[in-house]
Amino acid sequence: MTDDLVIEINNLTKRFKKITAVDGLDLSVRKGEIFGLLGPDGAGKTTTIRMLCAIMDPNEGSASVAGFDTVKEPEEIKKRIGYMAQQFSLYGDLTVLENLIFFADIFQVGKQERKERIARLLEFARLTEFKERRAAHLSGGMQKKLALACTLIHQPKVIFLDEPTTGVDPVSRREFWDILTELHLQGVTLFISTPYMDEAERCSRAALIFEGNIVVCDVPERIKGLVEGE
Repeated sequence: MTDDLVIEINNLTKRFKKITAVDGLDLSVRKGEIFGLLGPDGAGKTTTIRMLCAIMDPNEGSASVAGFDTVKEPEEIKKRIGYMAQQFSLYGDLTVLENLIFFADIFQVGKQERKERIARLLEFARLTEFKERRAAHLSGGMQKKLALACTLIHQPKVIFLDEPTTGVDPVSRREFWDILTELHLQGVTLFISTPYMDEAERCSRAALIFEGNIVVCDVPERIKGLVEGE
């Protein structure tokens, strides 16, 4: 892997019994990119992200993230990445603040750093005035922003987001993407799966995946140019 590449995938394949979820993927993601993985439900987006996060091993092929092999060095990868799952997976009976403190504990963020980071993340995610509200009582959009804030508590340089705006209203989607754009400007590498074409347009590059195969991978403008009409 060169210094410019953060994610490198070679012939990555994952099978579940007789079903091939991901079939021979070859991709690379450069430092600081917003990389979009675009496709319908069941295309293989979540499986791909789970393999890159070292949660799931491939049947064939290899992948490296931040210079570490996903199978041989999973713990090194987990220290350096943030992962936001598709479904809300935080603790609903804890407040916004308590969830952030809990994740700071998991990642062993020091007390002084923790205080500063939590205050900054609450402001960053527009959640300061809701910090004492239980997570279960937040709107869908606020829950997504809280999940992102918890993902950022240990300041990862690579973040994987699995359909982060699915099921939220258009205003919350726009606000969430404003936050992602700020992260991008800070040099964070974002790997985002989405079923939405308009979100893929916001990416530096996008790959269209269908039935576990990459159909095309390019900048959004060139991908749109492959389709006739407006």
